[in-house]
Amino acid sequence: MENIITVNNLVKHFGQLKAVDDITFAVKKGERFAFLGPNGAGKSTTIKILTTLLSPDSGEMKLNGFNPISEQDKVRQSFGIVFQDPSLDIELTACENMTYHAVLYGVPREVRDQRTKELLDIVDLWNRRHDLVKTFSGGMKRRLEIARGLLHHPKIFFLDEPTLGLDPQTRNQIWEYIRNLNQKEQTTIFFTTHYMEEAAKNADRIAIIDNGKIIIAGTLKQLLEKTNTQDLETAFLKLTGREIREEGAGSLDRARQSMQIRRGR
Repeated sequence: MENIITVNNLVKHFGQLKAVDDITFAVKKGERFAFLGPNGAGKSTTIKILTTLLSPDSGEMKLNGFNPISEQDKVRQSFGIVFQDPSLDIELTACENMTYHAVLYGVPREVRDQRTKELLDIVDLWNRRHDLVKTFSGGMKRRLEIARGLLHHPKIFFLDEPTLGLDPQTRNQIWEYIRNLNQKEQTTIFFTTHYMEEAAKNADRIAIIDNGKIIIAGTLKQLLEKTNTQDLETAFLKLTGREIREEGAGSLDRARQSMQIRRGR
């Protein structure tokens, strides 16, 4: 199967901190690929580089055949993304948020209207299309972000900790929608997570990343065979030597990273 993302020897520093440390990997078309690692491991930084939000210090990349550094417009048309932090306009309705995204991406009106209904149906929000987003629950907002990110028919869909802060039931529902969209649209899914069960259940292949390095990558079966373990959590502990950090540590890690960014400027 053809690769839709290739990354070779990618490096990114924030001051003295090497956030991404010479990583190499590839993602196949139509695959569900997971970055599994603790907060501060380099997951989000890699996503930001691939989606043109950050420039790498060194390394080579191709996304849908385009270079994220020299062909940014073509790359941006190739992907959709759901960020860790909410990015919806809560003072607009669900449909208005979809329309705004369509205008930004130059989606024709006739395509936009059909696509909006199709996607809002898939994520069970069509009946709430005229409601203001500020009335939505956290899970509903995340579902709307997923629908919005797919509006322009992207080849690749990035999800950075897509279920962070959601309860287990809502997390399961979100993943049911993502799996259905992956099958229906044949869109490549690249997601980051620090939830073991999320990676184990929803990824075709998993890359365990820590301290900016990819430690190992493969199918769940391959990871368990290579580590001679029975489950992903045990494999992770064996490879990293410690438990994965809880999401509560994220704010501290982000503050530390922000300090490093400022020092590096």
